[in-house]
Amino acid sequence: MRRLSGFDCEGHWCAATLDAGERNTGLLIVSGGNEIRSGAHAGQARLSDTIAKAGYPVFRYDRRGIGDSEGENGGFEGGAADLAAALLAFRTQQPHLKRVVAFGNCDAASLLALHHHGREIDLLVLANPWVIENDSSDGASVPPATAIRVRYMARLRDPRSLIDLFAGRINLAKLWRGLRRAVQPANPTALAGRIADSLCASDVPVKILLASKDMTACAFAEAWFGHAFADVRYRSNVVLRRIDSASHSFAGIDEAGWLGDQLLEVLADPA
Repeated sequence: MRRLSGFDCEGHWCAATLDAGERNTGLLIVSGGNEIRSGAHAGQARLSDTIAKAGYPVFRYDRRGIGDSEGENGGFEGGAADLAAALLAFRTQQPHLKRVVAFGNCDAASLLALHHHGREIDLLVLANPWVIENDSSDGASVPPATAIRVRYMARLRDPRSLIDLFAGRINLAKLWRGLRRAVQPANPTALAGRIADSLCASDVPVKILLASKDMTACAFAEAWFGHAFADVRYRSNVVLRRIDSASHSFAGIDEAGWLGDQLLEVLADPA
């Protein structure tokens, strides 16, 4: 049964939702970006319902400065204290828990990767981890070369793009800039390096989920198969799974079902 909940984080009240369950493994869902605990298009609320129907408790929360929670929004880099407080609240409200699986998408995945050390987290599920940093003169985040290549290949396979090109409806200067960036070699960001170092320093099992055509996932894949994650790729506690999709939030029926199955797999109580 779902009920409204909450907890204190450094003097600020954070809103949360608990789907209670009788199993001794629970799922903590950390929202990415500036999303509230229901997630994009209520996707996390539906995901919680799926997991709770299998008997697993699920806890979701709004970090400080987001949704119904008090305080200032410090972004994912400032979310470590919120994570710790949410974990304590989850275990307090479901005292029978023996294991907690933490799931995050986008920068919530990066938060978990960076700040799970010393927490009572037994397994991490990191979906489409955010490794993009500002690298343009105006401070805007520029898509990585891999993501641009995926986008341009999709457009080249679309006959309408060729029609637009010959009809003069495509900005050739912008096209040329994109093509130049697409052929640039991959340079890992500092954030990617920090995440790789953090995972290398941890023995917590990690499951990485990628929607292979999503631009954020493309950026992570570029880093993953490069030098930055060379020491992480073959660790026995880390696995990577991909789905052929461009849905960043796993919003489609097939994607949502796949995500649910991936989570239920790791939530299953160990023998």
